[in-house]
Amino acid sequence: MNMGLSLTVNGDHLTSTADPITPLVDVLREEFHLTGAKPVCREGFCGACMVLIDGNPTPSCLMPAALAEGCDIRTVEGLAVNGGLNPIQAALEACDAVQCGMCFPGMVVSLTHLLTTRPGATRDDIRAALTGNICRCTGYERIIEAALLALATT
Repeated sequence: MNMGLSLTVNGDHLTSTADPITPLVDVLREEFHLTGAKPVCREGFCGACMVLIDGNPTPSCLMPAALAEGCDIRTVEGLAVNGGLNPIQAALEACDAVQCGMCFPGMVVSLTHLLTTRPGATRDDIRAALTGNICRCTGYERIIEAALLALATT
């Protein structure tokens, strides 16, 4: 008998009735209607399902929802600042870096983590932070330029 999972998502305390081994990305999307994280590869290498778990970028397709109990889960929907775009989101828009949108929630999560943990990040640091995020539409240069812009304006 499943008593429910207690999860903290974007600051809200939510309860899931999912099986404890259900991937977190499925709980986020199907129960909580937070569709930013995309279940693309379901193998943890594309980054489209990236969320912050206790502040660390984590592929939510690989994490059983039960392992997220007691953790602070932050999705792309929870990264807004005072109801507006966060610095990375604003810079991606300013640099016209957004392509199809499939990978971008994961990139925003990864780059937000970088911006908050390494305010002096270099171009190489940005490339390293994006290692787990695959984009099939672009050559990444506009994304890197956007990250540099966000770093320069914060």
